[in-house]
Amino acid sequence: MLPTLRQLQYLKLLAEHGSFSRAAEAAHVSQPALSSGVQELERILGAAVVERTRGRVQLTAVGAEAVRRAEDVLARTEDLVEAARNAGRPLSGRFRLGVIPTVAPFLLPAKLPGLKARYPALRLFIREDLTPRLVAGLKAGQLDAAVIALPYNAPGIDHARIGDDEILAAAPVGHRLAGSGPIPPGSLGADDLILLEDGHCLRDQALAAFDIEAPRGEDVFAATSLHTLVQMVSSGLGVSFLPEMAVRAGLADDPGVVIRPISAEAPRREIVVAWRTGSSRAAEARLLAEALTLD
Repeated sequence: MLPTLRQLQYLKLLAEHGSFSRAAEAAHVSQPALSSGVQELERILGAAVVERTRGRVQLTAVGAEAVRRAEDVLARTEDLVEAARNAGRPLSGRFRLGVIPTVAPFLLPAKLPGLKARYPALRLFIREDLTPRLVAGLKAGQLDAAVIALPYNAPGIDHARIGDDEILAAAPVGHRLAGSGPIPPGSLGADDLILLEDGHCLRDQALAAFDIEAPRGEDVFAATSLHTLVQMVSSGLGVSFLPEMAVRAGLADDPGVVIRPISAEAPRREIVVAWRTGSSRAAEARLLAEALTLD
């Protein structure tokens, strides 16, 4: 015998919620029905998948591996159902799109109206999050595609190009780097920098462009958003980096901020639409990339 999709779904929900009662509620079944399904799964696998202790549920090693594989099976099954429903009608029905925070506020307002006009049957659900969590969501089948920035190492993920986005420097008025023209190599050090918090790929890409390590220590302040970062620069707290699309959108229109290119060979990040390798919605993700292409 093989496990059923329902049994795999029960195990996945159990791993997510850590409780038989909450997992049963999410599955819209009774707790005895979910418990029975998990027990049957254990019988089929010939090993326990959970350890039942008072107040909590802990996955066994077999259970953790089963969840990892179940996520892929369930994601591919959902792909199959969605593809069948929308056969011959690309970008129609539900489409779950992730977008990184350093792209979402600047790309989506400009592109979504045209996308909706081009694909009126599309029901787009957008999740804004950091790249590692978006990639995890793609692999777990929680997202159909995600707009991320490269370079980023993500095995098992394919992508289609949207365009390049130059990385620019932002300095306070009066700062020694608040001049004109490209910033020369070696002129910026870690002590000058204020950055986005760890986890933002823009942070790592900008630091790599200058070949410097991120400032460390308990007194290092990290911004949670580009809007906060601009305010910090304007207040004279240091120099930072901004994507060109944000500058074009007016984010740096502040009298206390000077924008400068970084070196003659300006560093760039590549904006792409990414999806799980083998996804049945790959063709739609490519169409989405075409619709979101940077001008």
